[in-house]
Amino acid sequence: MIEKIAILTDSGSDVPKEIVKKLGIFVLPLQVNYKTQSFSDGVDIDAQTIYEGLKTEVPTTSLPTGKVVSETLAKIEKQGYTHILAVVLSSGLSGTHNMIRLMADQSKIPMRVIDSKNIGIGSGLSVIKAAQWANDGFSFVDLADKVEDIIEKTKVYFVLSTLEYLQKGGRIGKVSAFVGQTLDLKPIITCNDEGIYTTVTKVRGRKGSLTRIKEIAVAYAEGGKNINIAFAHGNAMEEILKIKTDVLSRVQNVRNTYLGPVSPALGVHTGPGLIGIAVQIED
Repeated sequence: MIEKIAILTDSGSDVPKEIVKKLGIFVLPLQVNYKTQSFSDGVDIDAQTIYEGLKTEVPTTSLPTGKVVSETLAKIEKQGYTHILAVVLSSGLSGTHNMIRLMADQSKIPMRVIDSKNIGIGSGLSVIKAAQWANDGFSFVDLADKVEDIIEKTKVYFVLSTLEYLQKGGRIGKVSAFVGQTLDLKPIITCNDEGIYTTVTKVRGRKGSLTRIKEIAVAYAEGGKNINIAFAHGNAMEEILKIKTDVLSRVQNVRNTYLGPVSPALGVHTGPGLIGIAVQIED
């Protein structure tokens, strides 16, 4: 039997929309919840709307709805796919992985759910590779193994303008946020091996933190034979374009580059001014 493998992810993986379309990736939107209304992440709300409203109300976020997951699984089956590989944002940061894993029992075709142990475009790089490899004709078993392997070689680093929104969302301790704001310390954050936020280092001031994040990303890429790099931003296009140019001038063997905004749901927790760099070593 010829296998036709669908690649499924969530909007928290920040795969750029043009890549989603080009590679035929199925995306489950997270939910952005205001007191009076809920929105589907990236479908009927954009990041700019989130940022503009943060002073008035900081919304909450939640998992994709069960209805949307069920409808997407049915759509995939109807389109003649024989297998589903779901690559989703870290189970250490979201219940999305567990929810989709439970919903996978409803799938009428074989389905495997893989934890990217990453967030944002760090997760997205592994999703993109999964879709490219599926199009290359790898078997379902081999594809899942390759994706598990590449996840181990994919890192994301990001720095924020303010820790206020991570703290409000319960993603960082109040003491850490207070100390950071008082001393103007900017933590450079990544995900550890369990897919949980950890601080690589702290740097004083915006300028210093942007210099340091570039150095860390370049150092991680050093020596790789095939490098994929992605750049993400929260309403900071001018800064991210300069960073992209600088990083790419210092990294050898770059195979693919991507650039895009963080999803509205992630923007809720990070606020405007996020700068992110994801590096994937594909050897």
